[in-house]
Amino acid sequence: MDQININDIPDGATLTDESCYRALAAKDARFDGVFFTGVKTTGIYCRPVCSVKTPRASSCVFFSTAAAAEAAGFRPCLRCRPELAPYALQQNLAYAVWQRIAAGALNDGDTERLAAEVGLSSRQLRRVLLQHFGVTPVELAQTQRLLFAKKLLQETRLAMSDVAYAAGFGSIRRFNALFLTRYGMAPTSIRRAAEKSSDKGADAITLRLAYRPPFAWAEMLHYLSGRAIAGVETVIKDAQGDMSYARSVRLGEISGWLHVQHLPEKNQLELSLSTTLAPALMPLLARIRSQFDLDANPQVIAAHLADDALLQKQISKTPGLRVPGTFDVFELAIRAVLGQQVSVAGATTLSGRLVGKFGIQADTPFIGVTHHFPTPERLAAASAAEVAAIGLPIARAEAIRNLAQFAAQGGLKIKPGTSLLEVVAHLKTVRGIGEWTAQYIAMRALRFTDAFPAGDLGLQKAAIELEDGVRLTEKQLLLRAANWSPWRGYAALLLWHSLS
Repeated sequence: MDQININDIPDGATLTDESCYRALAAKDARFDGVFFTGVKTTGIYCRPVCSVKTPRASSCVFFSTAAAAEAAGFRPCLRCRPELAPYALQQNLAYAVWQRIAAGALNDGDTERLAAEVGLSSRQLRRVLLQHFGVTPVELAQTQRLLFAKKLLQETRLAMSDVAYAAGFGSIRRFNALFLTRYGMAPTSIRRAAEKSSDKGADAITLRLAYRPPFAWAEMLHYLSGRAIAGVETVIKDAQGDMSYARSVRLGEISGWLHVQHLPEKNQLELSLSTTLAPALMPLLARIRSQFDLDANPQVIAAHLADDALLQKQISKTPGLRVPGTFDVFELAIRAVLGQQVSVAGATTLSGRLVGKFGIQADTPFIGVTHHFPTPERLAAASAAEVAAIGLPIARAEAIRNLAQFAAQGGLKIKPGTSLLEVVAHLKTVRGIGEWTAQYIAMRALRFTDAFPAGDLGLQKAAIELEDGVRLTEKQLLLRAANWSPWRGYAALLLWHSLS
């Protein structure tokens, strides 16, 4: 069978039953997470990559989300495990709300609070999700909690009570009842049928996170390695040359560590965490997905950017190149300010000094990961002279304090639906943050795919005119980059990598 045109992927509305069935029959990984298939004869829904025999077209019903499939009465497949599917990366209000719910925003059941956070009334919130996904906020939250609990049951040996609470259920009784009602089996049945847990000892939880191939893992780790904050994070290289990432973690009063390595044969990352982080697993996994850009669709991005001959050459060299994110928005924002008008190595040195002076001691099994990054409140309370003592000009130290105060007051919490222009203007209200810094924060920390720091000298050097080899000015680069939208952030990474 013919496969679907890759350009059908970004907008799920363009997919038809016929094109979905072709992707299903081809086991096409490009569509993993873009749609789910409900099989009427079994009552089960699957990912497009499920290894079972392809059902007849007449038996298939297609859904854009797992929540819609479950609302229609289908149960998740125990073989392909829909909870592993990467999310569909779309920058609109409905998907932004969905991602918040997937991170546990409705675990307390407070729809009014979530609606206020995203700038809607509860009625508007309900209407947005119904129009886009066909389910209510409560139905979407229930599906996310159940699928997350199913993931923990199949991949860990956490106690049943820990699974229930980590998945956002207020009681074990409520968890058992909803699981039985929705899936027709008790949670213990899932655990008995699960593959052997890969938890690495009593002090670690191990989980898997899927992505759409290809994934330029080595390039991402090289990028992160050069910018790793000493004491907080590190890139580890083993005897075989394989690289992994480790860092300290602090979420409110919960602290611990995490370690991420690549499983290329499975198109997954393996995430190991300290057991102390069990209560915060839902928001923590959402952060990791964002940091490693797991919901990107590299085929779609490459198909668009390859129209430019300048980028096509680098795309062929580094297929699956993604935009490295950050585990913590404030951490990356401070790192961006430290990087103003200095080299990457210089900014890395300064960030390590900042952590050594203002950070909090951390207990981890990794050499070099010894601290948690300082909190906004800690840096806001420091004097400019104290901050400058790490080797900064007094104006840069003031910018650090201004940004810390801004973050402590909630300035880095961006409402879904806010445009890139609005975000950049908002960030530039902080004294000491200009266009380059704001665009860089928007690109890496706030995950705006079209953010583009055109003032970067490296980008200007990389993006030479093909005719005469002259370095572009910022204005010329912005004009050239207009055709790269809405993936200018990925174009920036391609250009930076072309320099090396």
